[in-house]
Amino acid sequence: MICRIFLLILQRIMSILNLDKDHRRFSFEVLPPLKGTGTDKLFADIDRLKEFDPAYINITTHHSEFVYRELENGQFERQRIRRRPGTIAIAAAIQQRYHIPVQPHVICSGATIEDIEYELLDLQFLGISDLLLLRGDKAKEDSRFVPTPGGHAHTTELIQQVKRFNEGFFADGTPIKHPGKPFDFGVACYPEKHEEAPNLERDMEYLKQKQDLGAQYGVTQLFFDNEKYFSFVEKARAMGITIPIIPGIKPLAKLSQLTVVPKTFHCDIPEPLAKEIVKCKTDEDARQLGIEWTTAQCRELYAHGVNNIHFYTVSAVDSVAEVARRLL
Repeated sequence: MICRIFLLILQRIMSILNLDKDHRRFSFEVLPPLKGTGTDKLFADIDRLKEFDPAYINITTHHSEFVYRELENGQFERQRIRRRPGTIAIAAAIQQRYHIPVQPHVICSGATIEDIEYELLDLQFLGISDLLLLRGDKAKEDSRFVPTPGGHAHTTELIQQVKRFNEGFFADGTPIKHPGKPFDFGVACYPEKHEEAPNLERDMEYLKQKQDLGAQYGVTQLFFDNEKYFSFVEKARAMGITIPIIPGIKPLAKLSQLTVVPKTFHCDIPEPLAKEIVKCKTDEDARQLGIEWTTAQCRELYAHGVNNIHFYTVSAVDSVAEVARRLL
């Protein structure tokens, strides 16, 4: 029985690397629980989504941040905390509980090279071999990204560390006596360019570099305008980017997201969608609109030969489940 489960997991993990050649599949991104809140809500969300036979579940990683705690004397003390710890543990728990392949984020932000090396060792011990490699967000208190002392400034440097690990060497050049299964990895990409890139063309050159270093697929930032995705893929192919580019999709779920989403994720709301949102009177109206728009968006992606769609589920699990149900 154990062997059968292991083989099932192995077969499904292998499908992550062949998403463009596979039949239509969904994947989902989830957040680790807030510190101290437990896993009940996260597992309830996955219980809602597992019926759609996800190709994998992606788990975000969050670095520590400064918070201010009020003291008895009325003054404030600045402390650094991690609001959402436990990415690796959550990935292992999901894989063990649901037998679904997992893909934790490994990020530069807030981590030293040594920290990352220990993450890789822990993941290897757990049999987790697929990663999403990212630079990560800048700290809230910084105006620009500042690498952690002893850490990486760019995803390309992180990729090189993972590649060296795969080749059997620690970051300091020491040989690994018993190298385990090599990691496969994907990276993020941005149909409307990364917020810090000077232009889309330069941003795509960075994606090409990541591919040339070994990235096996890209997952896009969320977008609402399919034409921008189609144009991005066309430009990518023209410049020699051949890896699968998996579209990342998130339904609008609240009226406030008309302004919050473009600011947070640096993506445009298409005018036809914006016109409909302003007609909504309640959050429920906006949620239903989000479901309709996302369903149509996914069907258009299917019509253009896209087989696999990645859903960002935060604050939208019910909407994502409804969209997935309509697409089946």
